[in-house]
Amino acid sequence: MTWRRITGLVCATSFAIASLVGPAFAQAKRSGPSLIRDAEIESLMRLYTKPIFQAAGLNPGSVHVYLINDPRINAFVAGGQRIFINTGLLTQAKTPNEVIGVLAHETGHISGGHLARMQNEIDRKSTIAIIGMLLGAAAVAGGAVAGEGELAQAGGGIMMGTQGLTQRLVLSYARAMEASADQAAIKFLTATGQSGKGMLTLFQKLATQSMASLRDVSPYVMSHPMPLDRIRNLEIEAKASKYFDTPDKPEIMMRHKLMQAKLVGFLQPMQTVFQRYPTSDTSLPGRYARAIAMFRSGDTRNAVRVIDTLIRDLPSDPYFHELKGQALLEGGQPAQAVAPLRQTIKMLPNSGLIRIMLAQALIGTENRANAQAALTELRLARKTEDDTPALYQLMAMAYGQLGDIPRADLATAEAAYHRGDKKLAEEKAKVAQRTLKRGSPDWLRANDILNFVNRE
Repeated sequence: MTWRRITGLVCATSFAIASLVGPAFAQAKRSGPSLIRDAEIESLMRLYTKPIFQAAGLNPGSVHVYLINDPRINAFVAGGQRIFINTGLLTQAKTPNEVIGVLAHETGHISGGHLARMQNEIDRKSTIAIIGMLLGAAAVAGGAVAGEGELAQAGGGIMMGTQGLTQRLVLSYARAMEASADQAAIKFLTATGQSGKGMLTLFQKLATQSMASLRDVSPYVMSHPMPLDRIRNLEIEAKASKYFDTPDKPEIMMRHKLMQAKLVGFLQPMQTVFQRYPTSDTSLPGRYARAIAMFRSGDTRNAVRVIDTLIRDLPSDPYFHELKGQALLEGGQPAQAVAPLRQTIKMLPNSGLIRIMLAQALIGTENRANAQAALTELRLARKTEDDTPALYQLMAMAYGQLGDIPRADLATAEAAYHRGDKKLAEEKAKVAQRTLKRGSPDWLRANDILNFVNRE
């Protein structure tokens, strides 16, 4: 592994200890990691992070948390103010406090400007590597010309030695940043009246899992502090807080368990769902997971029956109404899905994802009046979901039902652009421009798409 690859890995700063190598519920179909969008989980992440971001001096509206469909326990910061968190962390965390501790750690990377500082450090260390490589190359060339094999070998040693030195310098810097993020996390948790116990517990669990694999590993080739050292330092900091023994509130614990039930219900095979949540489990999370597994397997009728018991027992939870709408919609009953989704919107008027689902149900009725209502929902959803391809795909369908082909073409171009399909975006934008009134807002938007596509 070259030092360039190593620095690339440590730039995506994650909290994982053993990192040697480095609409409604929907999965984004893109290359690379599979991103999951879900209104309920995203709302819970905002609840977790808002006080942390404020304590860190960050604008909560400027930092985004993304959910990755990956069963491993991990989270990392990349691309500026973006936190990525694996589903594995959410499903395996025993308490909300464990998740919040990880989010606080990643916030420490953002507030400390670690990504930018790491890049500067890499650039600085690159100079050392370049000089070493040049000196080594000169020695190799000189030895070859003079016929002195030992000198040529020594030159090669200089190059390899400089690479190793650079690797260790960069990794040492990465370990310092991880320790800094740990300290910042405890600071943010204390400032918001929360415990660092969950963060400590999770790291202890990861340390136990990684001890065997790290037994013979040199600490100098790690991008994170060695587990025992890290936990020892973290334990001192966490226990110094007067909030160390502060438990999670019962209502937050319930939301945590419902989130886990949803992830299991959507991501695991039906057999696994019923093993983890057997029919004898009549709790809200148990019924939630089983209802999801039922409608995923095509048993919409029984799924809705179970969801109705959830709504009966906790009518104030908007996501039970949302789930009923999704089950009916995906069960081929769009007209019946409209009412529960409209009820959800009454409870969550700012949720763009749920408005998109409601629009999908309205369009699914194949009623012109409902197509117009769908466009109203989609325009409102665009305030928060303006880069979501599905929104524009549904717009194209609604305009198609209304016979407005030029705007259907424009919406198709928008969807293609946000999916990264530049060819289709350009093609449809040109078609739309030919039939839209020149200089109108829609014509100008088509022109913008053409300019963006040609510029990139």
